[in-house]
Amino acid sequence: MADRDGSPIGPAPGAAALLHRLARSALAALITLWLLVTLCFLLLHAAPGGPFDSEKAAPPAVQAQLAQRYRLDLSLGRQYLAYLGDVARGDLGPSFQYPDFTVNELIARSLPVSAGLGGLALLLALLLGVPMGVLAAAREGGALDRTLMLLGAAAQALPKFVIAPLLILLFAVELHWLPAGGWVAADWRYRVLPVVALMLPNLAWCARLTRSSMSEALASDWLRAARARGYGEARLLLVHALPAAALPLAAWLSPALIAVITGSAVVEQIFGIPGVGRYFVQGALNRDYTLVLGVVLVAGALVILVNGAVDALRGWLDPRLRATAG
Repeated sequence: MADRDGSPIGPAPGAAALLHRLARSALAALITLWLLVTLCFLLLHAAPGGPFDSEKAAPPAVQAQLAQRYRLDLSLGRQYLAYLGDVARGDLGPSFQYPDFTVNELIARSLPVSAGLGGLALLLALLLGVPMGVLAAAREGGALDRTLMLLGAAAQALPKFVIAPLLILLFAVELHWLPAGGWVAADWRYRVLPVVALMLPNLAWCARLTRSSMSEALASDWLRAARARGYGEARLLLVHALPAAALPLAAWLSPALIAVITGSAVVEQIFGIPGVGRYFVQGALNRDYTLVLGVVLVAGALVILVNGAVDALRGWLDPRLRATAG
């Protein structure tokens, strides 16, 4: 079909390709989430024990009411189909262990807490790690370079469940500077230790990756040519080498954000923070099927969104990736 001057009517080829990629990505995301929920559903029901084992001493009538309320009297297949139907309507179901709340309500009030802590930790890791990596690359082989990389290796080697108790022991028990745990939303002191525990491994990765990328850029032929033109070291580092190191950093953002999402469960449990990670741990221990499934579904959706956003950022930084995706 064409307009009066003979030009075709319809979406441009570039727009059509973009719509095709978006539809393909959306379909892949839905299939991934469905497989994730299905696997988690089967594993939860295959595990020994149930959400109301402690109620076995209750009268049979009470047990029957609980089973009917939470559909536990249905066959496994019917429970699965009923849950998928609820999810398709945006309903993650009632919580087994928190009967006064739905899973939607629990996630809605805990997700901002986890997102705030994780986002701040990653932002600080970038703000501190990039300058550290630039300084180490500028002084490659020197004392500063060796010191920063040694500290980075130590932070990478220590897992969060080791870092968090050490921080509590030092700053809460010994120095009495900060609270050891708990949560008061209006008091910034309760955020410091959890954010530091989440930040340190990411800070180490960011600094070491920046240093490696900057060193590679500084050793390139095109940067030697820029130095031969008489450009100052500050311009060489910030204007020429640092943008070249941005693409590896963008690629690192995806696993870093995912690590913050998944690693928050350990940190929130240790510090007693009412975030999504802590609800996930408590739900798994108490066989709260709907709560665990809801957290897994939300975390999976966040991972997919993060990967999509990082891929878009990398495509913006490097047009060659856009050409390949097209």
